[in-house]
Amino acid sequence: MSGTAPSLIRARLLADGRVEVRVLMAHDMETGLRQDADGRLVPAWHIEQVEVALNGQPVLQAHWGTAVSRNPYLQLMLRGARAGDRIGVRWQDNRGGQRSDEALVG
Repeated sequence: MSGTAPSLIRARLLADGRVEVRVLMAHDMETGLRQDADGRLVPAWHIEQVEVALNGQPVLQAHWGTAVSRNPYLQLMLRGARAGDRIGVRWQDNRGGQRSDEALVG
């Protein structure tokens, strides 16, 4: 079932000291406007809140809506992180589903 698979996180230390963080989240992201084969509306189901943390301290908080595509991809650059630091990604959807994943800066 989509929405339960781990987020794929890559956190790569660049030569200039910045860290490039790439996150791929598994989620269907239904708008509530699409119809199924029988013409019934598919209920809305989408990520509403996303948080990225560095060693437990929030560095990004986002509020998403229905305009974000299926299996959303997020990329950001950080300063002040070092190899071995932890990048955490947590999200919650409009049905109360949640997911948290971590990766190490490499």
